[in-house]
Amino acid sequence: MRQHLRHTTSVPVPLTPAATDPAELEREAGVARLFEQHYASMLRLAVLLGADDPENVVAEAYYQIYRKWRRLRDTEAAEAYLRSTVCNLTRMRIRHLQVARRHVENPPAPLDELVASAESTALLHDDQRVLIDALQQLPPRQREALVLRHWLGLKESEIASAMGISCGSVKTHTARGLAALTQAMEARR
Repeated sequence: MRQHLRHTTSVPVPLTPAATDPAELEREAGVARLFEQHYASMLRLAVLLGADDPENVVAEAYYQIYRKWRRLRDTEAAEAYLRSTVCNLTRMRIRHLQVARRHVENPPAPLDELVASAESTALLHDDQRVLIDALQQLPPRQREALVLRHWLGLKESEIASAMGISCGSVKTHTARGLAALTQAMEARR
């Protein structure tokens, strides 16, 4: 007995319903624009701050801004919010790993010995590796202040906002970090 299969033309069903609400359309377009313009720089930021999984940190930051888009007072400030979120998530992830390592009998390798992802490795040029290694040895707040200041070129007030500290603390962390980084770089020569 032979059965015939009948092909029917079916229209693919989207995984999520199409947005018809103008606010929803604006949110999706805004986050998409933000992703296109800033994904690479946010990934670089997470790498430079010492995230062990920078792609996941950045993805979580975009998810958080997507969820909170309607509550943003100024959508033009979305980049600053995203940058601040990447800094906070990286800091929380590093703290979590430090606590977890204290409670494990056989702790995993330190962050600087973990194998970097292909994307992270592609972002770093050979001539920057020594600098990145020295940067990873700095205390997290000093590293964060230096990355935000010298790699992203932010002003002290923007750094203070991203890190959740005062401008005076930004100056202190930046000066101490730069001095330590200079000393580490000179020692490697």
